[in-house]
Amino acid sequence: MGSFSIWHWLIVLVIVLLVFGTKKLRGLGSDLGGAVKGFKEGIKEATGEDQATADRAPPPQQQATQQVNDAQTIEGEVREKTKS
Repeated sequence: MGSFSIWHWLIVLVIVLLVFGTKKLRGLGSDLGGAVKGFKEGIKEATGEDQATADRAPPPQQQATQQVNDAQTIEGEVREKTKS
């Protein structure tokens, strides 16, 4: 009673086809597929750029040494403010 059977879904599909028509549904499907494809390509490009940047960046120890040599470093401790 709570779940839909295959017949319920077929009736819904027929009603959707009658209301929207196959041409609009085909166009909607191709638009959605193009959007998913573009999203996947964007993710691949971003991942490739991240890996390329990581390959070019010097190791963290070299960066820290370079920063110390370039400027004067002041060391300190950060504490949380307490409510008084």
